[in-house]
Amino acid sequence: MSSHTAIVARRRALVSASRFPAWFGIILVSVVLAISFALSLAVGARFVPIDEVVLSLFGTGDQNVLNIVGELRVTRTVNAVICGVALGAAGVLMQALTRNPVADPGMLGVSAGASFGVVAGMSVLGALGVGGTIWLALAGAALASAVIFWFSGTRFASGSPVRLILAGVAFSAILAGASQAIVLTDETVLDAFRFWRVGSLTARPVEEALPLVGFIVVGAALALLLGPALNLMALGDDSAMALGVRPGVVRALVLVAVTLLCGTATAIAGPIAFVGLVIPHLLRRLVGPDLRLVLPLSLLAAPAMLLLADTLGRVIGGGGEVQVGIVTALIGGPLLIAFVVGKRTAGIS
Repeated sequence: MSSHTAIVARRRALVSASRFPAWFGIILVSVVLAISFALSLAVGARFVPIDEVVLSLFGTGDQNVLNIVGELRVTRTVNAVICGVALGAAGVLMQALTRNPVADPGMLGVSAGASFGVVAGMSVLGALGVGGTIWLALAGAALASAVIFWFSGTRFASGSPVRLILAGVAFSAILAGASQAIVLTDETVLDAFRFWRVGSLTARPVEEALPLVGFIVVGAALALLLGPALNLMALGDDSAMALGVRPGVVRALVLVAVTLLCGTATAIAGPIAFVGLVIPHLLRRLVGPDLRLVLPLSLLAAPAMLLLADTLGRVIGGGGEVQVGIVTALIGGPLLIAFVVGKRTAGIS
């Protein structure tokens, strides 16, 4: 089969796997994002009508609404969009490269690696601002990503979603245990870490989060550029090489992108799991497996999920608040169990 024929066949297979037209998926995800954005600004311990939300965004209206919307809810909404973009794209990349449908940055240890980098740095260097935290998070995420990508290619885990997820959970537990050991022996680190570690969109003010957007932009742009190559790598490394793809280079670039995306998201909001697991599955069911569609749509769908999870956390708290990292775990955990049980029933180990 010629290279051109193989590419055409692959594209036809991706299109035929789509359940809905691309335009429908784009419109649907965009509408859900707009609704979730509005809910994030309007819903909480106190409901704020949309007209008052709009006024507060322009700096006018009731002072209490200005304090609630213009400061508190805008901060968490902006952070949700930034972190959602990062986690959604990283999840798609990890699942595509490892060819494993349960790969997720939070579950496989990448976020835990970023957290460990921050905690280890804080214990040595003391309290850090976001400028110092980001580099420590990126270093920890890079190390964890490299370990996971290496392990996914071993004979033990290759082609086995269940084995990879078990190894990832164990790896996350080791990193979390190491982080906890440091935290419990250093009171200064404990004070700075105890709220951030569960995944919170209020961990960083907008003024600190916005300067980190550049890392997200670079990582997301790299992810979008890698989509076509990852599509071809789904045929296998040998076929991809015959079609002009260099698998080693692609893997290295995916590692860079995942590190930038997960490290930055963790530095802003702490470790948030299951977003990178759930979103790729939903999008593949909606528009098929073509990464040229799934990747850009993940940049819209993942922020919507984080916004909805954060809004839900404010409502179910009974006057308090459930952190977004806990809500995404409550949503993603049952979905993961259902997926793994379904695969086991189908005979996939």
